[in-house]
Amino acid sequence: MTQVQIPKNCKRVLIVDDEESFTRMVKRNLERDMKYMVRAVNDSTEALATAREFHPDIIFLDIIMPGADGGDVAAQLRGDSQLRKVPIVFVSAMVSRKESAEGFYTSGGELFIAKPVNTGTLIRCIETHTAESE
Repeated sequence: MTQVQIPKNCKRVLIVDDEESFTRMVKRNLERDMKYMVRAVNDSTEALATAREFHPDIIFLDIIMPGADGGDVAAQLRGDSQLRKVPIVFVSAMVSRKESAEGFYTSGGELFIAKPVNTGTLIRCIETHTAESE
């Protein structure tokens, strides 16, 4: 089987969510056009180590997960000198589409996206928030 070469200028996206079907779908959809390299973590306790190894440009983070919730994981990430400036976007069914009319929004300094998400919203969020951090 031939391995696909991913261009070096791809944006690195880390998804931390305990729903494997969600992370699999997001990974497949974002990697389709080869502009994004996606790493999925389904165990929140592995998020920090994976982020240190993967060096993401942006992190999509579920809020309610077993082990460590999204708030705990975000605190760990922000406490790490290498990762503290990486944009974190919380992804949750607790946020309604009405609250996130643009697909993603900021509340209390945190970025949020409502589940279910569509690929276009994720791409707009990646492009908007990775451009700010460059």
